[in-house]
Amino acid sequence: MAEVAAGENPYGLIPALQQGGPIAWFLFAVLILMSIATWYILFTKLWEQRKMMAEARTLDDTVWKAKSLREGANKLDPDSAFRQLAEDGMRAYEHHDGKLTDEIDRHEWVTMSLNRTSGLIGHKLSGGLPLLASIGSTAPFIGLLGTVVGIYRALINIGIAGQASIDKVAGPVGEALIMTALGLAVAVPAVLAYNWLNSRNKAVLEKVNTFASDIHGYLLSGSRMAVIPAKPAAPATAKPAAAPAAKPAE
Repeated sequence: MAEVAAGENPYGLIPALQQGGPIAWFLFAVLILMSIATWYILFTKLWEQRKMMAEARTLDDTVWKAKSLREGANKLDPDSAFRQLAEDGMRAYEHHDGKLTDEIDRHEWVTMSLNRTSGLIGHKLSGGLPLLASIGSTAPFIGLLGTVVGIYRALINIGIAGQASIDKVAGPVGEALIMTALGLAVAVPAVLAYNWLNSRNKAVLEKVNTFASDIHGYLLSGSRMAVIPAKPAAPATAKPAAAPAAKPAE
């Protein structure tokens, strides 16, 4: 076992990595990179989703209260996904008037264009999520590999010493347990982040698809389809129990 300074824990993380050698350091570096990637994807995707949700809440004021769809779209951020959706819809509408009058129905052509743009937006939103899923599924096995290496080193020390003394076993076993804990510490946030971001993506895509539907209706009819709020269901009223039939007099 490597010499440690007086008062220092000989079974901590750094001593365990020093005892583990290049393999332990390599696995530790891989887990650290995985953890950095997880938190980077989490914060960048949260910022992107928050921006889109905030913009979706202002569409009624910025787009649909403007004099025209083009004027409303110009009020949006140049990099906005909603502006891209509006511009692609108008471009498809104008392109149909110029070249596709008889070849394909206007409704179908505009729908295809809006669906294509919505799909590209959804693909961009899902960027990084496959990496989170991979990290969540592989990090425990990387930690397990470090555990196997630590147990193997413990068995080698026992074989060399001829007895299972605590000073020969504690270091490698501690290294094994630390690698297991590190693998779980990286995997759990990755899995939680993946599920959370995926559910938020569904909410954002719902806003995108709703806006695409509004654009489609505006381009083909000249006005946005009015949204009628759903009425709450009326509570069911219990029917009064029927009075028991009177028995005939005997």
